[in-house]
Amino acid sequence: MTTKLKKGMIGVKAWLVISKSGQSFVEEVGKHSIMKRTGLPARDLRALDPVLSYPSSILGRERAIVVNLEHIRAIITATEVLMINSNNPLIVQFVEDLQHRIAYGNATATPPQQAVAHDGNGSGDSADMTSPAYNSGDVKSKEITGENENSTMNDLVAAGPKVLPFEFRAIEACLESACRCLESETQKLEEEAYPALDELTSNISTLNLERVRTIKSRLVAISGRVQKVRDELEHLLDDDNDMAEMYLTEKLFAYAADQTSSIEEVYDGEQEVDDASVDDSKSRDDSEIYTSSKPNIEELEMLLEAYFAQIDGTLQKLSHMRDYVDDTEDFINIMLDDKQNQLLQMGVMLGASNMIINAGIVVVGLFGMNIHTAIFDGKPIQFLETVIGACGGCVALFLVVLGWGKKKNILAI
Repeated sequence: MTTKLKKGMIGVKAWLVISKSGQSFVEEVGKHSIMKRTGLPARDLRALDPVLSYPSSILGRERAIVVNLEHIRAIITATEVLMINSNNPLIVQFVEDLQHRIAYGNATATPPQQAVAHDGNGSGDSADMTSPAYNSGDVKSKEITGENENSTMNDLVAAGPKVLPFEFRAIEACLESACRCLESETQKLEEEAYPALDELTSNISTLNLERVRTIKSRLVAISGRVQKVRDELEHLLDDDNDMAEMYLTEKLFAYAADQTSSIEEVYDGEQEVDDASVDDSKSRDDSEIYTSSKPNIEELEMLLEAYFAQIDGTLQKLSHMRDYVDDTEDFINIMLDDKQNQLLQMGVMLGASNMIINAGIVVVGLFGMNIHTAIFDGKPIQFLETVIGACGGCVALFLVVLGWGKKKNILAI
């Protein structure tokens, strides 16, 4: 009991750690240890708290990347991924996917020694020390070959590994898991929405209206989540500095690049160069080395654009579904308006009929008075003529009312 209270006081949580080699293990680490380990401030760690509701975000920092996408809440460094331990099946699937990407990347990585041996002049023949060209005694050709080898080594150091860096593979796994989750929910909603909407158009009932109302609520919620992820990716693609901040492995290679450039300066300083053109070429080479140390964001930009297109496609599906819901609502409103118009016409017809019947009742009331008139002394045929004439007059008056209503476009008969 005391140990649990102590852990709760210092903020110790169980973190799932996936290393660069693909191994995963659970480690209990405190909040301050995580901050020291990743260099993140406390406000960034709040975005990883599952209790708090934070919008989707991908934050690039000096030593780590904070990812908050749907169920994925992780800290990505150049050597490991840290997540709050959870038994969520989506998290388990994400870990398996990340381990598979790490294993595939490690299997396809090109060793630096092999890359150097095959990258001299494009065929690997420049490093052949037994060739006649190498033993011809041409000093100028030796110097050119040495410069090509040095430039190749500098390019390799500056470019880093041939495969995607570890942090990019982790970001790709996070985006893939989030997009897969949203796509799955969208597809499931489509399978329920379109049949329910079609059934509502054929049968307007309270049950069908309740089903459509629930579907519309889910549609609004999913659309908001997809829109947040899309906006975050769009924000990253529009800001080159944020994308450059995510090159964590490139920052580790920067120190090696500085060492290589210093060795090259020492090598160039040992040569006796008196020509000013050589000095200009040296300064130009130094500027190229400095420029090559800056990260090229094209690789990350292509990665983000691929998932931006995927999440945008999901948003388009939801948009089409929303348009279909709106069209169905408009159709239902038109049907209800038509029914309402029919009820109003029926009310007008019933009102006219009631008026005509009341007119007949007035005639009957007049003849039903206890007053002696000459018609009572006549033949029985006169009574029938009076009754038939009163009924015929009511029917004629009703037809006149209907014709007048049709002429004035009050009744559509």
